[in-house]
Amino acid sequence: MRLGVDLGGSKIEIAALGDDGRELLRERVPTPQGDYAATVMAVAALVEAAERETGSRGSVGVGIPGAESRSGGLIKNANSTCLIGKPLRHDLQQRLQREVRIANDANCFALSEAADGAAAGMGAVFGVILGTGVGGGIVIDGKVLAGINGIAGEWGHNPMPGEYSAEACYCGRRGCVEVYLSGPGLAADHHRATGMTLSAEAIAAAGNADCEATLQRYEARLARALAQVINILDPEVIVLGGGLSNIDRLYRNVPRLWSEHVFSDQVATRLLKHKHGDSSGVRGAAWLWP
Repeated sequence: MRLGVDLGGSKIEIAALGDDGRELLRERVPTPQGDYAATVMAVAALVEAAERETGSRGSVGVGIPGAESRSGGLIKNANSTCLIGKPLRHDLQQRLQREVRIANDANCFALSEAADGAAAGMGAVFGVILGTGVGGGIVIDGKVLAGINGIAGEWGHNPMPGEYSAEACYCGRRGCVEVYLSGPGLAADHHRATGMTLSAEAIAAAGNADCEATLQRYEARLARALAQVINILDPEVIVLGGGLSNIDRLYRNVPRLWSEHVFSDQVATRLLKHKHGDSSGVRGAAWLWP
């Protein structure tokens, strides 16, 4: 049995998968806000409860909104800031008395979709999370590419091509892809253009001229940003996840727009919607164990 844990900013979710990938159990609890010790205990309690319920002991993989430093094993780059500088894997292993594997949540998303999702059977997959933040993960021949610095796929903190305003990002830099392509980024762009405060979901559903203009700007930016990925990685498939991935028009319009930015006479890369949706993070964490 494989146990996958998705450690998010607002919720912690666990799923148990059988050897065939069949889901045996799923539970979630609220994330203790700003409390690292309570977060470790909540993850461990979910694992122990899942094993009691299934009657089996499982391997444990954890997806986190950050990365494990290659130097010292402390967590870095996490937008759940209570994790930063903490030895999360060490503490979970001590609590659970077994090896625990940890990966970035976008890597887990990409792995899930490459294993048995929208990109199953593909050799090179780039997984994108477009939600409260923007993340990316790379899977090559069924294996996550983490990189020598543990930051492979961190496309959300590259500069947005073609934008010259210096919008601030939580990471301390300015003009990041995340600033423009996250849900809050889409809402902020609409507010700058119209003075109106609407959520990303409301903008996508509204259908008026102002919202249409905002969505067209979003699509053009997403196309430019993904074209950079194609020029470097040249993946067979790009899979979108996160709340904004449910805007169906993206799959029609963005590939049409990215062609002029890709250094090729044709672009065979496909842009696909996730298969597992909100389940991809937790499933990918479970698949960290072969």
